[in-house]
Amino acid sequence: MPKQFIDLSHAVEHGMITYKGLPGPVISDYLSRADSRSRYTEGTEFQIGKIEMVANTGTYIDSPFHRFANAPDLADLPLSAVANIEGLVVRVHQGTKAIDAKVFRDVELAGKALLVHTDWAKLWRTEQYFNDHPFLTREAAEYLVKSKVALVGIDSFNIDSTADGTRPAHTLLLHAGIPIVEHLCNLDQLPDRGFRFFAVPVKVKGMGSFPIRAFAIPG
Repeated sequence: MPKQFIDLSHAVEHGMITYKGLPGPVISDYLSRADSRSRYTEGTEFQIGKIEMVANTGTYIDSPFHRFANAPDLADLPLSAVANIEGLVVRVHQGTKAIDAKVFRDVELAGKALLVHTDWAKLWRTEQYFNDHPFLTREAAEYLVKSKVALVGIDSFNIDSTADGTRPAHTLLLHAGIPIVEHLCNLDQLPDRGFRFFAVPVKVKGMGSFPIRAFAIPG
């Protein structure tokens, strides 16, 4: 039987805003098909695209370097930290904003890719997406670190409250070497258990965050 793949990423589109205050991507032709025709045999053409964007665009992963200057960057992330990880989904009641540790108690987290389903992704590309979003509390982040979770993802605007300048979830998780994936989608299509999770970024030195094509394989 062929494997089923569930796409958990938003598409990156010209001009879209992922994080208010950061510019949207600029997608264009470096070499257009029309301009390429003079370089090849008649009937042959190519397009070479160009994109200018900040690293935090679309569905992206944060490595520890995003928060800590001397910590591992994207190129230092081992594939075992971002690919083929046993995954689980914890579903948060709609309307919950501050997600605390009690949500994760009695769940076996060690070595798992924990995906927090808040259903906030349904607001993607709307003004409401940026405001009053669900986030993890400091207590929750502390609990996840102690539980030795492998990776934490969320389908919300930010894993932290943007009103808290200390960014406790980013600080605690990334200090512990736990990658963070933000702006996931389609978590409603996943089972609670029984899938493998993939969130592989480009292998870039000197950067802490980058868009990914996050996906899961049930079974």
